[in-house]
Amino acid sequence: MAVPGVGLLTRLNLCARRRTRVQRPIVRLLSCPGTVAKDLRRDEQPSGSVETGFEDKIPKRRFSEMQNERREQAQRTVLIHCPEKISENKFLKYLSQFGPINNHFFYESFGLYAVVEFCQKESIGSLQNGTHTPSTAMETAIPFRSRFFNLKLKNQTSERSRIDDQLNTLLKEFQLTEENTKLRYLTCSLIEDMAAAYFPDCIVRPFGSSVNTFGKLGCDLDMFLDLDETRNLSAHKISGNFLMEFQVKNVPSERIATQKILSVLGECLDHFGPGCVGVQKILNARCPLVRFSHQASGFQCDLTTNNRIALTSSELLYIYGALDSRVRALVFSVRCWARAHSLTSSIPGAWITNFSLTMMVIFFLQRRSPPILPTLDSLKTLADAEDKCVIEGNNCTFVRDLSRIKPSQNTETLELLLKEFFEYFGNFAFDKNSINIRQGREQNKPDSSPLYIQNPFETSLNISKNVSQSQLQKFVDLARESAWILQQEDTDRPSISSNRPWGLVSLLLPSAPNRKSFTKKKSNKFAIETVKNLLESLKGNRTENFTKTSGKRTISTQT
Repeated sequence: MAVPGVGLLTRLNLCARRRTRVQRPIVRLLSCPGTVAKDLRRDEQPSGSVETGFEDKIPKRRFSEMQNERREQAQRTVLIHCPEKISENKFLKYLSQFGPINNHFFYESFGLYAVVEFCQKESIGSLQNGTHTPSTAMETAIPFRSRFFNLKLKNQTSERSRIDDQLNTLLKEFQLTEENTKLRYLTCSLIEDMAAAYFPDCIVRPFGSSVNTFGKLGCDLDMFLDLDETRNLSAHKISGNFLMEFQVKNVPSERIATQKILSVLGECLDHFGPGCVGVQKILNARCPLVRFSHQASGFQCDLTTNNRIALTSSELLYIYGALDSRVRALVFSVRCWARAHSLTSSIPGAWITNFSLTMMVIFFLQRRSPPILPTLDSLKTLADAEDKCVIEGNNCTFVRDLSRIKPSQNTETLELLLKEFFEYFGNFAFDKNSINIRQGREQNKPDSSPLYIQNPFETSLNISKNVSQSQLQKFVDLARESAWILQQEDTDRPSISSNRPWGLVSLLLPSAPNRKSFTKKKSNKFAIETVKNLLESLKGNRTENFTKTSGKRTISTQT
């Protein structure tokens, strides 16, 4: 908080030093008074006037008037001894239920204190009626109703939304910032400048986590070279008896054309791309790509060409994330939980991917009663002619207008959803059933893959075909354990003053080897340093403090 009047405080401290006969605590002001009315008067000041800062010091009323005004003001004011860590917003929201607040500030003097001035004197009586006299086993308190209060925090068992706060805090801390998103689009635009040397009307578009609202700080930048605009130029009808065509080279297949284009662009980025380092041409993959690091932005980039289905999938996830505020918070928490227990990895292998986890969360939310998210087939029925989309023979049609989708009537808390997500997939029949967000129901698996999640658009593909049986079993064991932990906390939740991890934090810690009904697991160290730092703030849910610090969020280059 700003601390105006520092010079005055300094002079007061100097005077205090001269009077050495009596030791007094040094009061440190943490916030200063400021009212809405005062701000409005400042805004309404005539444009031609100049505020010198001395006007308020010139007496404008009688001494007796000033005295009476100050006394009346004091009669509407209370003094509150506060806990060391307190949310200013929650503190003011609590006090506002007793009446409107005109002014407040905090200061330190052998503890943290708040001076709160109400607009009406009657608010003091309302506050006193809601205050009780403390009692102890060893001493007796004198029941005096003063305007000097002691504020304590209730036990967490009385605030059932605290795990919800943790999930929302995690989302707020890890989601892509506005600055990070702008930097991603700028990076694509810089790569587009280079590609335009060969394809003047091309567009380099970001897709995946960078645009679907589920990306976290440090995620890779997936981009694809869109050549459809170049091809569409030839479709423009020109009058006359002639048809003009470009002279081009022909190749046997679309895949070979993609490989040739990416091969040339890879060489261009390697030799001429400013800040493009570590260029790898991975042309024999199922989806050929060029991988490189963009030093200036710090992003690890994957460039493909004409990957329009991936962009459509990104749009679908964007819509799901926008339909309900609980969706993104739940996805972020499940992803963080999976990474903390090494269920996912930035290295390709037999692990579950973040995309698969997102599909599982969406499927779970479709299965709630009432559903929180609609099925893809129901989004298709809401589509109009403008939404019709067929890519490479795959029907990718769904409604794009969010206003045409009815909001869910489900009111379940994030805490309940997180617990039941783990219960649902901890007991899911993975041996015989597949996950299908198109229909939102369990179906028989078409093959023997341990985990089968149908691609929402290329329906013959399994997006989790890489997952091994051992990794799936590890996921199931951890899901059951996490459901058990949350179930125990329903009846045994620690107090705020306790240092014992609880809620989401307890799920992110390494598994205990002696916990009942679960297999012994190795202790894991978190791969992401930012997760460790966040855990400390989540333990006590101390995400907001009265000192309101500000600072830039570091853009991580980890995945």
